[in-house]
Amino acid sequence: MLDISHLSRSYGDTLVVDDVTFSVRPGRVTGFVGANGAGKTTTMRMILGVLAPTSGEVLWNGQPISTGQRRRFGYMPEERGLYPRMRLTDQLVFLARLHGIGRADATRRAGELLEHFDLGERGDDVLDTLSLGNQQRVQIAAALIHRPEALVLDEPFSGLDPVAVDAMAALLAKEAGDKPLLFSSHQLDLVERLCDDLVILSHGRVVAAGPVDELRGAGPARYRIVLAGADAAWIRDLRGIQVRDIDGPTALVDLDGTTPSDLLGTVVAREPVVEFSPVRQPLSAIFREVNR
Repeated sequence: MLDISHLSRSYGDTLVVDDVTFSVRPGRVTGFVGANGAGKTTTMRMILGVLAPTSGEVLWNGQPISTGQRRRFGYMPEERGLYPRMRLTDQLVFLARLHGIGRADATRRAGELLEHFDLGERGDDVLDTLSLGNQQRVQIAAALIHRPEALVLDEPFSGLDPVAVDAMAALLAKEAGDKPLLFSSHQLDLVERLCDDLVILSHGRVVAAGPVDELRGAGPARYRIVLAGADAAWIRDLRGIQVRDIDGPTALVDLDGTTPSDLLGTVVAREPVVEFSPVRQPLSAIFREVNR
C-alpha cells in the first residue's frame, strides 16, 4: 500500500501542493487528474523523493518510505529522460543493471518488453531514430525493466495512437498485477476506461477521491426518459424533478423529491415510454463540477 499523507509543498510564499492525502491500493489502477498547474507532477516527484515535501510524508506499507524502497519503484517522469543516441537494448540493459539485475536477465527482460511493443527488431536502433510514439513505448519499458514493486507514471499515454494505448494498457495490467499503480493523465476517457480509483486535484488540493464507480454515482439520481414519438417538453411541468435537457421526445432529468417509480408512473399515465433508464455521470462532468 502506498499512502500519501498530508503532503504540502511551497516555493517561497506560493503553496503549490496543499495537504494532499490519498492512497494507492495494491492491485488497483489509480488515476491522478487535474488541470495544468494543479500540482500533479509536484506530488509525484515528492512520492519518488525527487522533491522534498514542505510537510507531510509518504508511507509504504504503513511505514515512512525509505530511499531503498523508492528505488524499487518504477517511475516515468513527465520530462522523458532516456539517452537519444544510445541503442534501445543497450539502454534498457544499462538501466536494469543499475537496479542490480544480471546482464543475461536484463537482456532477456529488455527483449520481452521491446517485443511487446512491436520493437523487437529495433533493439539495435538508437532512440532518436524512432517516432515520438515509439520513444514513449521505450520510456515505459524503462520504467518496467526491473519489475518494480509499485508504478508511478506521469502522462504515460501522451502522444500515443490508439493501438499503442491498447498495447501499453495491456502491459501495465499484466505488470502491475497486485502492485500499486498511479498514473496521471489529461485523457479522461482513458482514465474512465482503465482506472479503478480516481484522485482529482485542483489548485494543489484533493477535491474528489474514491472508486470511479462511486464517484460516477455521486450527486442526484439522473434518468433518461424517451417517449414514443411525443414532444417531451411537458415534462418540465412535473414536480419532484429538475430537467437537465429536453430534445424532442427525450428528456434528461434529476430526481429532486420524487422516486423513480413515481416519476415513471406519472409519465406513463400520460404518454407511452420507450426508455426510462438511470444515467451515470461521465468523469468529464465530475471533473468540470469539482473544478468550478
